[in-house]
Amino acid sequence: MKRRLRRAGVPRGRPHAATGESQHQPERREGRVANAGTIFDDVRQAEARVLSADAYQAEFTEEFERAPDGVWKLERAQEFFEPDVASWRAMMAGDWDGSLAMLEELREFLVDYYRTRPTARRVRIVETPPTPYLQWELHVLAVRATAGERPRVLHADAVRELEHTAPLPEIVVLGPALLYEVLYDEIGAHVGARRITDPALVAPCLAAIKELYGRGEDVRAYVEREVAPLPPPSISDRTRDLLPGYSHHTGTFRP
Repeated sequence: MKRRLRRAGVPRGRPHAATGESQHQPERREGRVANAGTIFDDVRQAEARVLSADAYQAEFTEEFERAPDGVWKLERAQEFFEPDVASWRAMMAGDWDGSLAMLEELREFLVDYYRTRPTARRVRIVETPPTPYLQWELHVLAVRATAGERPRVLHADAVRELEHTAPLPEIVVLGPALLYEVLYDEIGAHVGARRITDPALVAPCLAAIKELYGRGEDVRAYVEREVAPLPPPSISDRTRDLLPGYSHHTGTFRP
């Protein structure tokens, strides 16, 4: 299957407008984000070294081990392909109970993993109702949270003012002078990253992510209230038809 590169932040999956919302939602304040400005647009336009998926993962693993402030992640897209993850494959095959059971089996490994690593923080932007992928990933993040990661959820309405030309990019920050814009293809499969080392870009981007994080809700409370009561996700035949060209079993774990 031929893959076409797609920059993270380009819309895919559910439309930008949210519908079918329940009474309780994560933070939706639309007040100005003081530290943001156009920094996310600046990151997209910055010169950067482009890494393959394998090169990025190897470099990330090394840098994460020595990150002075841990890792800060911003996740915006609502659909990704995760063929390395057995629980995701089970969800895609329609085995929702089996998918969730596999996540519980991962918990002990994650506890040991995070015990010996720098702190990992993540802002997960959510649209409602969730896509099948997002419904699954929020369960993943709830398990990660019990194991030591610190993910928070923020509704997409809270970041509309920052999305001048496109949804926010997928960003990983590992220090005052190291940032990755993570890249995906047209269906959300990871294909690499752009490496940015200019402190004048990294510092304000990190400040903006920290401010968004401060507005977020603990993912465990959100999942218990908004996600756990949902019926199993419905996977379209069109989505399933894409699997043979992407699925492989490497067992790769990505923090």
